[in-house]
Amino acid sequence: MAYQASVQVPGDQTTYAISPNIKKYSLIDLGFEQTRQGNYKYTGSLDRTNPFKPAAKLQITVNAELTGFKMDTVSANGLRKINIFTGPRSEEFVTQYHFILDEMVAREILTKVS
Repeated sequence: MAYQASVQVPGDQTTYAISPNIKKYSLIDLGFEQTRQGNYKYTGSLDRTNPFKPAAKLQITVNAELTGFKMDTVSANGLRKINIFTGPRSEEFVTQYHFILDEMVAREILTKVS
């Protein structure tokens, strides 16, 4: 999947885009790690009951130029994309998902498009 200016996670009604005010230090402050290619990757637990062995994770990768990103909700091992908006624990996962993304909007990493 190529880096995009805006992304909508399957099941979510909101589309997110890279903020024009994004800064590298803000990414690092929120837990993004720089990869060997120079990109910034974030992996956050969506499981509030067991954050060290989560059932679902949020993965965000921002390209080195800070112009595009990828965002997915994935399984515990990170290999399979999942829809956190369906299933028995969806309310818990969606609450944590919005908490993380609201912080990224507040820190001007992402913006809400719709």
